[in-house]
Order: sequence, then structure tokens, then C-alpha cells
Amino acid sequence: MKDKDINILVVDDRLENILVLEGVLEDLDCNIISATSGNEALGMMLEYDFALVLMDVQMPNMDGFETAEIMRSSKRTRHIPIIFVTAIYKEQRYLFKGYEIGAVDYLFKPIETVVLKSKVSVFIELFRQTIQLRNQTEQLEKKLIEIMELQDANEKLLSLSNHDGLTGVANRRSFDQHIRLCWRDSISNKYPISVIMIDIDCFKVFNDNYGHIKGDECLIAVANKIASSVKRSSDFVARYGGEEFVVILSNTDVYNAEKLAERIRNNIVELFIPHEYSTVIPYITISLGVATIIPEKNDRIEMFLSQADMALYEAKLLGRNRVIVYKKEKELNNVENGTISKACSSN
Repeated sequence: MKDKDINILVVDDRLENILVLEGVLEDLDCNIISATSGNEALGMMLEYDFALVLMDVQMPNMDGFETAEIMRSSKRTRHIPIIFVTAIYKEQRYLFKGYEIGAVDYLFKPIETVVLKSKVSVFIELFRQTIQLRNQTEQLEKKLIEIMELQDANEKLLSLSNHDGLTGVANRRSFDQHIRLCWRDSISNKYPISVIMIDIDCFKVFNDNYGHIKGDECLIAVANKIASSVKRSSDFVARYGGEEFVVILSNTDVYNAEKLAERIRNNIVELFIPHEYSTVIPYITISLGVATIIPEKNDRIEMFLSQADMALYEAKLLGRNRVIVYKKEKELNNVENGTISKACSSN
């Protein structure tokens, strides 16, 4: 049974020579295709892929050497091995010329059938291995593309699972993971960690009067401005829920945390998002609560975050559009006076 993928081209201007070669090669696992001139052979090479060309040297118009030179000048055909078949060009200078233009071997007439079959069989096997290697390479490339596409899809899914779908900043799930990592590092290295809790002032009345589309646009603008206000790659911005945002600042003391919070507050005001229903100014503003700690093993993240919450609600209680830093003694006073519960009930 013939291998339909393997073709041998026989080129000779004499039909009887072609028939002889075809007869010798007919039981090999390949297709024999013939051409009676160099021009016809070149045309065949544009139509088929060949494992080997058996080419007569002495042909009219375009001889075997000229045909071989044209083959070597074309990217499509330069790789095809050529065995020259000749009865007269046995001198060393002709042999060298053939090898210089790309011949891999010579066969001299009268041709020994065993030698012919043996040489052609070698090139058939080489071509078969080349095809197998090419197919394996294509399969590997396809698999690599599939793996890269899967990896890209997984990265997108991971990004979606870690980022807020509306604003694009990190979501609450990602925040919970990140705060634990920062907390652990702060305990190990004994450096401060700060957190800024942020709430958009009078957002519910904004949403009710301007509509949800404007509300979403406002959330996106505020999130982007908060994210662009932080400078370090280690600073972490997340949407905490609804109109609340949070910033984690590793290795940051209270002075620098308060300074950043004030910059964020001012940057939001300078967005000049109209809010004529605000009780503060006729633009969108935010309230911010800052807490800082050098945590120890017995300290709890939940208590730390609640301290930032207390500072945030005090900022609201005192008129909004301001930064309040949590202080321990202030918490004691507030508990005694009952002001924390009042602040928590105020939006």
C-alpha cells in the first residue's frame, strides 16, 4: 500500500528512462511522479511536496544543473534532496558542480536496481520521520497554545474572583486575604500596619436622586481616584462593600497614614462630582477613619478594623468630609458617653 504523503519526482526528457525508474521503484512505499523537463519539474514542485528528486543531468533547454540552481533559490524547494542521474558527467569537475548546487548524491547509468532502491528508501524514511517530527511539533505547539489560553483564562477568572466587577479595584474577598498576609508580616518584622476606612458621604440620597447609573459612575470615579492617590506598589485598595472602600498600608506609621488619607480626601473633593443633596458641600465628599498598630501575636485583625471603623463613624458624626485617626483614649470616652452607637447609626 502506497504512502499518500510521500512523493518521489523523476525528471528525465526521455520517457523510456522514466518508465525504467518507475518500474524499479514501484514496490516502494511512495508515489512516483514524473516530469520530462526542468520547467515541468519546477511546476510539479509548486503543486506537490517531494521527499526526493531523481533528476537527469543532460536535458534540452534547461539541464539538471540549471534546474537544481533554480530549486535552491526558492524557499519552497531548496530543502528537497536531489540525486543526479547521469551517463556521461562522471568527471570530478562535474561531480563537484553538482554537489555545489545542492545534490546529495549521484547515480550512474546503467543504474543498479539494488543501489537505487536502497538510496531512495533512505530518503523515504527520512521524509517520513520529518513528517512525524513536523506533526509532533504542530501538536506540541497546539498543546502549548491550549495551555497558554487555559492559563490566560485562569488568570482572568482569578482576577474576576479578586476584583470588584464594577470599580475594578480589589474586592472584599481579596481584601480579607491581603490583610492577613500584611498582618502576619507586621508581626514577624515588628513594623506598623495602617488601614484607612473610607465612606462616600450621603451616597444613598445621591443614588436616590441621580439614579443608579450616575451612582455607579460615581463609585467608579471615586475608586479610580483612591487608587491613583496611593503611590507605593505595596499599598492595597479595595471596595469594602456598597459605598465603602479601604486602603491597607504596610510598614506605614500613623503620621504617614493620616497624610495619605488627607490627600485622598482632598483628591475626591477635586473631582467636583455634583451632589446638590449633600449636607456637606454640593459635591461628592468622603469621610475617612485611620487606624495604626504594630501587632503582636495576641492582637486580632477584627479589633484593628473595628478601630478604623470607629474613627470613620466619628468623622461622620463630626460633620463628614474629614479624616479622623483612632486613639485608644477616645474609644474609652466614646463608650462612656455612648457616642459610638450614635455615630454608627448616622449615614
